[in-house]
Amino acid sequence: MGSPRSSGSARRSRSTRRRRWASLLGATALAVTAGGALAAPAGAATNVDFATHCIPPAIAGLPPIDGTTTAKITVDNTSPKVGDTVKVTYTVVTAAASNPTAIDLPADIMTPSGKVTLGGAQTGDVTVAGPRENEPVKGYAPFPSFSMTGTFTVTSPGAITLSPGDYNIHTSYILELDTVCTVTNPPAPVSETITAAANPPANTRAISLGSASGSPGDPVTFTGGDFTPGATVTVAGRSGSDETADKTTVTADSSGGISGSLVVNDLSTSGIVAYEGSAWSSDLGAGPVAYVVIDDTPVPEGSQKLTTTVKAGSLSMSQDADAVAMSAVDFGTGNASTGDLNPVTVKDFRGGPAGWSLTGEVTDFIGHGAKIDGDLLSWTPACSTKADSPSTCQAGSAGVVGSAGATLASTPDGTLTGGEFTAKAGLSLDVPAFTPPGSYVGVLTLTLT
Repeated sequence: MGSPRSSGSARRSRSTRRRRWASLLGATALAVTAGGALAAPAGAATNVDFATHCIPPAIAGLPPIDGTTTAKITVDNTSPKVGDTVKVTYTVVTAAASNPTAIDLPADIMTPSGKVTLGGAQTGDVTVAGPRENEPVKGYAPFPSFSMTGTFTVTSPGAITLSPGDYNIHTSYILELDTVCTVTNPPAPVSETITAAANPPANTRAISLGSASGSPGDPVTFTGGDFTPGATVTVAGRSGSDETADKTTVTADSSGGISGSLVVNDLSTSGIVAYEGSAWSSDLGAGPVAYVVIDDTPVPEGSQKLTTTVKAGSLSMSQDADAVAMSAVDFGTGNASTGDLNPVTVKDFRGGPAGWSLTGEVTDFIGHGAKIDGDLLSWTPACSTKADSPSTCQAGSAGVVGSAGATLASTPDGTLTGGEFTAKAGLSLDVPAFTPPGSYVGVLTLTLT
């Protein structure tokens, strides 16, 4: 049995080793920042303070820490509609902690994640995450500000509040460690409020014709439904995207039905539309329904009548290649593996009123008995339109592709759509730091509808 002196020396030795571990692992050990929770006014993105309870990694040997976090929530759309996807950014301006040791911490060791709390018209949590990046942290210096992003789909109209929630600081320095910080008195003050509008109901107005063709001056009967009861409805001839002089008006009955006849004289008529208001629109209109004027005017003696036909084609796509070699990343460091999607050509030669949408979804990246989650793949879409195309291509939003899928490009419905388009995207796969070395393969599937 050792002497009291030797026993005391052993305790001091263990205490010294423990202090050394705490010093080495200072990247995740947190020091209190004094202050209390302060409420912030709702209605605009603003910094808010809230009491935070942080638990350092057990190996650091430090007790829980109660301090104050200053944070801000911002969104990419403060006036969305039901069904829209809103991008949320949670910025921790000042964490409830600082580096408690004299050791300088290197850059790019912090990977934050957290939640944003929704309230008001829509409740729940939005999961957010940030990239692995930070400025170097001097000994005893405050931890730098960091941001996390995520998205949610609006499901209810009205005012929706967004408050900062719990967050976690994961560090990759000597060991992989987590420091979990929770809101002491949830929910935290509101930092941002958005107002969601109800999505207008789908336009179900419809019109049908008694015949698909006729001679110049012949009346064509029509019926329709789902118009606004009592509304004045204009029924008119259409030549491509232009309206002809052939038109009439009727009043929708108590059930929204219409009926009547339209005299068609214009030889260029290619369809007939019906609409409420002063001009045809996809929101308040129906059609066009195809109609052909048969030119039976007698041919003068010594003349010949020439007829040609423009045939409707199909909606198709092709891609320049079927493989993308993305950039390599280093084991132990991790980073974004980047590349460019092979250009995709969309040809819409249908010549009708319908637009199109090109979407993509990706599998997990598999290799060497391990995988990289497909939800870590993001893209930045771009789309160009060939000159003289009736439609204009719209690029999808930058963000996560994942297994749920995302839009690469699209064109809207219109009176006459079509054209040729080229869709591209920059790709970025967020590869975790200690992913086993080797090649990983995922499959990105594009769907044109």
